[in-house]
Amino acid sequence: MPPVIEVRNLHKRYEDKVAVEDVSLTVQEGEIFGILGPNGAGKTTTVECIEGLRVPDRGEIEVLGLDPRRDHAELTRRLGVQLQAGHLPERLQVAEALELYSSFYPQPADWRALLDGLGLADKAKTRYAKLSGGQKQRLSIALALVGSPQMAILDELTTGLDPQARRDTWDLIEDVRSRGVTIVLVTHFMEEAERLCDRLALIDAGRVVMVDTPAGLAERARIEQRIQFRPSRQMDDELLTSLPEVSSVTRRGELVIVNGNSDALNAVTAVLARNQIVAERLRVEQASLEDAFVQLTGKRLESGPR
Repeated sequence: MPPVIEVRNLHKRYEDKVAVEDVSLTVQEGEIFGILGPNGAGKTTTVECIEGLRVPDRGEIEVLGLDPRRDHAELTRRLGVQLQAGHLPERLQVAEALELYSSFYPQPADWRALLDGLGLADKAKTRYAKLSGGQKQRLSIALALVGSPQMAILDELTTGLDPQARRDTWDLIEDVRSRGVTIVLVTHFMEEAERLCDRLALIDAGRVVMVDTPAGLAERARIEQRIQFRPSRQMDDELLTSLPEVSSVTRRGELVIVNGNSDALNAVTAVLARNQIVAERLRVEQASLEDAFVQLTGKRLESGPR
């Protein structure tokens, strides 16, 4: 199937600062596609060009078969957007906001069902100013979905939320995707990207570093696996250093620490079994998405509250 978003050689400059430089990416129907990078990397500018809110200096963008500039009115009816910074009038009630937004669309969703599904039914008469941070985020998701969009773009969805509210919001996003809505998720939280995204574009300094699944990015960064254990009896390190899958063997007291490729665990446990050695207190550290990002960009991202 053709992609629902196709961006080719996108470029955007603000005076003397290049925000986005030659960004190309595609998003497939039904996936959660993440755009991951540090603050100032060009993530929000990229999605604002996709949404038609900003005009790129050059490059081509197609969203749901539409040009975001030429077909902006039609795209607005088919695309739900949760902006990085959004605000409603403080005295506006939750139900009033949803009823108002639903009037903008020819075939809106049942906003009362959205209230219930997003856990806001008991807040229908509550004014915006009285909502908690998590409730405001739930409302922003409801407003993005009230037009029955084919696709939703969510920018820094959980910034500022406490850990429980963040995880509740993740559950909501997975539920939205299960309804057939394609989601583009902009984030700088590693845990969020790893939990939710089918594929990710790593963006740094306005450029796409790499696009892959979270696991694929970790694998392509060629980060070694670390295996740690205590042998049940004395053993010679050469038993493991001779294995082609192993790059190094070190000792820390009684512990043996082995570094190697993705096949190292199988190779190490097999040779230990052949020599009747039990790997006690076995611990395996796999490469994470954060490891991959550091390896590929030389930078660290905020991982967010745990």
